[in-house]
Amino acid sequence: MTIKVINRSHHPLPQYETALSAGLDLRAFLPDGPITIAPLERAMVPTGLYIELPAGFEAQIRPRSGLALKKGITVLNSPGTIDADYRGQLCILLVNLSQEPFQVVDGERVAQMVVARHEQAQWQEVDQLSETQRGTGGFGHTGTK
Repeated sequence: MTIKVINRSHHPLPQYETALSAGLDLRAFLPDGPITIAPLERAMVPTGLYIELPAGFEAQIRPRSGLALKKGITVLNSPGTIDADYRGQLCILLVNLSQEPFQVVDGERVAQMVVARHEQAQWQEVDQLSETQRGTGGFGHTGTK
């Protein structure tokens, strides 16, 4: 699949880090200098990237596991969805769940993007749903062990 992209940053285009990677790392584009995210605060981090996805695809924005584990930094609306008809700049909504301020610097890999196929659903209103073994059980109904 080919995705059209405009790169207004001075960073290389996102790339897969290994042959079997699902996600492309996205970098912060902060030409005016670093930004600091205080504990329990959030910030919109620009990437300088604009994309045109093919119809039937979305881009999912997800946290980077290393930042989440080591620094408590995650993507607030994870996974964020970029729709195929969106043409604005890709920005990452980060939140600092740690007790220490976190500084985001230009070029830092702050999130990953997974491109995925999707379908649009059509509703069919009915009076009754089919029965299953699970039924209405949810939220831990099968126990923990």
